[in-house]
Amino acid sequence: MVLCAGASQPPQSSQTLLAGVGDSSRASLSSGNEGGRYELTPERRALLNTIRYAEGTWKDGEDKGYQIMYGGGQFQDLSRHPERVIVKRYTSAAAGAYQFLPKTWKGVAQELRLSSFEPRHQDQAALHLAERRGALDEIDRQGLTKDAMAKLAPEWASFPTKAGHSAYGQPVKSHQELASFYSSNLRQLRNQLGA
Repeated sequence: MVLCAGASQPPQSSQTLLAGVGDSSRASLSSGNEGGRYELTPERRALLNTIRYAEGTWKDGEDKGYQIMYGGGQFQDLSRHPERVIVKRYTSAAAGAYQFLPKTWKGVAQELRLSSFEPRHQDQAALHLAERRGALDEIDRQGLTKDAMAKLAPEWASFPTKAGHSAYGQPVKSHQELASFYSSNLRQLRNQLGA
C-alpha cells in the first residue's frame, strides 16, 4: 500500500501541466514502452502524472519527484528504493514518484524484473499496480472515472473511495480535483504530440 506524502495543492496551470511531458516523459511517450511491459500512451502518462499530483510528488512535472520520500525529503541513489522510515504526522518508508512502500516495491520489482528505482521503472511499477487493481483497462477506455479512482484508492491513500474518503483515513483529493487534473494533463499531452 502507498501512503499519501503530500499536502493538498491547488490545480496546476496549463503551463505547468506541460512539464509532465518533460525530458523523460516525452521520451517515454514517443517510444512506446521503453522495453517495459506497459506502453506509455497519453492516457497512461496522464494517469501517472495524476497519481504524482495526488501523492504530492508532482513537483511541477519535474523528474525530481521520483526522488521524494514521505514527508518531502529527497534521496539521491536511484539504484534501489531508499527504505528509510520517516516519522511525521504518520510513519512511513514510502518513496518515489508513486510513494512505494519497500515491500510493495520489492514485490513489483521482482514481478517485472526491474533492476533499479529509476523513473522509467517507477512508471512501469505504478502501471502494474493500477492493472492489478483492475483500473488500467477502464482508464484506457474511459479515462479517470470515479470507479477507476475507487479501484486505485486501496493502493494510493490520496485517491478517494466511491464515498470520497481515503481508504486509510489520510488526506485525500476529491474526485473532481483529480478528474480535472487528469483531463487537463491529457489534453496537454495530446496537444504536445499533435494527436
